[in-house]
Amino acid sequence: MATTEDGVLAVELAAAAGELLLELRGTALSGRELGVQGDQRANELLIAGLAERRPDDAVLSEESADTTARLSADRVWIIDPLDGTREYGEGDRSDWAVHVALWERGELAAGAVALPAQEIVHDTDEPQQVPPRADGPLRIAVSRSRPPALVEYLATELDAELVPMGSAGVKATAVLRGEVDAYVHAGGQYEWDSAAPVAVAEAAGLFCSRIDGSPLRYNQASPKLPDLLVCRPEFSAKLLAAIASQHDVAEVRVS
Repeated sequence: MATTEDGVLAVELAAAAGELLLELRGTALSGRELGVQGDQRANELLIAGLAERRPDDAVLSEESADTTARLSADRVWIIDPLDGTREYGEGDRSDWAVHVALWERGELAAGAVALPAQEIVHDTDEPQQVPPRADGPLRIAVSRSRPPALVEYLATELDAELVPMGSAGVKATAVLRGEVDAYVHAGGQYEWDSAAPVAVAEAAGLFCSRIDGSPLRYNQASPKLPDLLVCRPEFSAKLLAAIASQHDVAEVRVS
């Protein structure tokens, strides 16, 4: 894909926030206080950067008060300054991320997911080349602390291997890196959890949708976007069929 000014900005901001978070991790702060300070300071950096570089654009951030002004805007930056606050606060984990995405007139137009502790930035201008798949069972990324019942069902139904890891951004981009074949989530999320990961995943040719196969829509009146499927395209039909066979999919979607 061609380099775009918005794509470059997404990378620069995500990387800068990541550097700040790594520096903060080197201070005396730890645990919950480290996470709180990381959320706040990374958000301040991103908000200030967007105000300077894209003053006419609206912003939807996990760490800032939402306003209805974004609903009439043509361009909205959707950001999660620190995805995986819990993992970040533990000090020695690398499975946390920074999300920066641009929604423009109904579509995700640019995005970057930085994994600062792994020295990785995935972006839409230079999509990750998804490596060939090795033989073996289907591998599904799952929360290390609270895997949803739907994923446990899929593991049994498809004889799949569940691979626990931290933040949503890490799990989604793990499909890009060939570490897993899919990320299925049905336990409740918001737009900032998936916008940037979905932008970079789609740019790399991965399949992304709601768990019923419907499109992921952003900059909605309610930012809640509770479920998500990101997977290698060759597994999308199998996963969607298995999900549909689960009797309580409707209940799972609203949980």
